[in-house]
Amino acid sequence: MTDQPDQVVAAISQQQADFVARLKEVIAVANTPDELGIPAGIVSDIIFKILFNEGEATLKRLSDVIKVHGRVIDVLVEQMQYEHLVEVAKAGSANRATYAFSLTEEGMKRARDAMERNLYIGPAPVASDKYNEAVLLQSQNKIHVTPPEVKAALSHLILPDNFHRSIGPAINGGTSLFLYGPPGNGKTTVAEAIAKIITGTTPVFMPYAVTVAGYIVTIFDPLIHKHADVDPNSVQSTFGRVDPRWAIVDRPTVMVGGELTMDALELRFEELAKYYEAPLQMKANMGMFLIDDFGRQQISPAQLLNRWIVPLESHIDFLRLRTGQAMQIPFKQLIVFSTNLDPDDLVDAAFMRRIQMKVGVRSPSESMFRKIFLAMAQSMGIPPDRETYAYLLKKWYEEPDRPMQAVHPRDLLRIVKALCEYDNTPVRMTPELMREACVNYFVSQEGEAMRR
Repeated sequence: MTDQPDQVVAAISQQQADFVARLKEVIAVANTPDELGIPAGIVSDIIFKILFNEGEATLKRLSDVIKVHGRVIDVLVEQMQYEHLVEVAKAGSANRATYAFSLTEEGMKRARDAMERNLYIGPAPVASDKYNEAVLLQSQNKIHVTPPEVKAALSHLILPDNFHRSIGPAINGGTSLFLYGPPGNGKTTVAEAIAKIITGTTPVFMPYAVTVAGYIVTIFDPLIHKHADVDPNSVQSTFGRVDPRWAIVDRPTVMVGGELTMDALELRFEELAKYYEAPLQMKANMGMFLIDDFGRQQISPAQLLNRWIVPLESHIDFLRLRTGQAMQIPFKQLIVFSTNLDPDDLVDAAFMRRIQMKVGVRSPSESMFRKIFLAMAQSMGIPPDRETYAYLLKKWYEEPDRPMQAVHPRDLLRIVKALCEYDNTPVRMTPELMREACVNYFVSQEGEAMRR
């Protein structure tokens, strides 16, 4: 009788081998213009623009900027020489790779024509269907985090027991998560911890740009995409020689708040440069997209609902070019909504049904509040004082029936420390210092009364 665990391991190993083989084909280096998967004219246009802007450039310089193998660049430049569009400006002492090339008069005209089409200079794009395939492949190779890993990522927070069991499955599922609850209890901090977990998992291959219907769409954003610290030899031993048009990046995290607009979720056409910038959800593919303070964006929850209700269900998004043509892309990232508003007031049941996990981040109990208070005092070097804590609890929470928030201990103790430093006295906590901190912190009738 075959051992079932061995069958499972064998199946997983075969799936991994299939994943590597298929991805290897998608990201394989192009050794000829035909293997680029895009019209060679797109690369030629970038060469023209570089030579126009820089006056002259070597094959190595062109290859470094365009991120296409030098052999392919040489073939294209040689063709331009044959057509009397470029010429050798300086002959190097070694080989053609060291030659510097410049534009002829006819080449200058072609360069101006290229700049009429667009002003894009950078890595050559990959075909959009190759991008789609790479995202889908790498999304199938799912993130898998374990309870110890999630617990470790949340260890700097004081949370209810087994809170990690609501977070870990959402990360592994890679679809959506809704964090809700009163303000000041750590929703954003929890989301940032999730982002750190995701970023620390397996890096992904991301193209710098793609081309669709003759247009270039830039994806790589240095503010979002960070080059992964990987061993090139290890990458090559697994995937072979990788096309340099694909960057190896840590899984991306996009975080937005009240500044989010509908335009940020659509292709943005640069009127002067005449190429597109990818929307935020495309930049977040294979990573995480956090919408913080959900409900306070410049677009209404209903607008976002209408925009994303289909992608959340089908995991496919449709982007529209200014020509009216549609571009289909995978919608493959962990979407995290974080809000302190009542979820029932924000979105309807149809939207909530599409959110995989809904996790309440509640106000702390008194015992949790005490742990947070003591942890914050220790981190700030403030000796704890039972009398001060008892005063805080009774006068500022029990008597006014004020709900506790996890952020209060940090904020109040910061004020206490600032008061001590202002008076040039040893950092300590006393009921009087705590009273002064609370008067300055809480906007309330009792605070105004105590000021007087």
